Amino acid sequence: MRTRTGIVLIEDNKVALIERFRAGMHYFAFPGGGVDEGEIPEQAAVREAMEELGVEVVIKQKLAEILVNERKQHYFLVERISGEFGTGTGEEFTDSHPDDPETGMYIPMWMPIEELSTRENVFPIDLARLVVESKINGWSKEPIMINEKSN
Repeated sequence: MRTRTGIVLIEDNKVALIERFRAGMHYFAFPGGGVDEGEIPEQAAVREAMEELGVEVVIKQKLAEILVNERKQHYFLVERISGEFGTGTGEEFTDSHPDDPETGMYIPMWMPIEELSTRENVFPIDLARLVVESKINGWSKEPIMINEKSN
């Protein structure tokens, strides 16, 4: 299975998420995607930030490795260094259509961190909890390992 990578971008006490309407579901996801052949997860995270959000980022630290049904996902805390949020040009934008239930809609947005704890449709949910906890306690120096089961 393909390894995935994702980012946690926080500005003004808000976290960047992708709002999705797909196959009759409404949910939010942290920006990210698959690691391409020849890439390391950090390179993929930087590439995905540009493709999905239209921003160039620098990695601050690795936050978590999440195992979802035997599929490894790496998440990194990042900082924006340039770009205009919401101008991504990845296939998520070019191949999606609101009337197609398979592709649906893909909307970059900012969610207040405190709102993360009131939602059950932010994925991965354990990463959302980690972001909320970090606002109170700060980030762990070492990445955490999470084994999350999806339905």
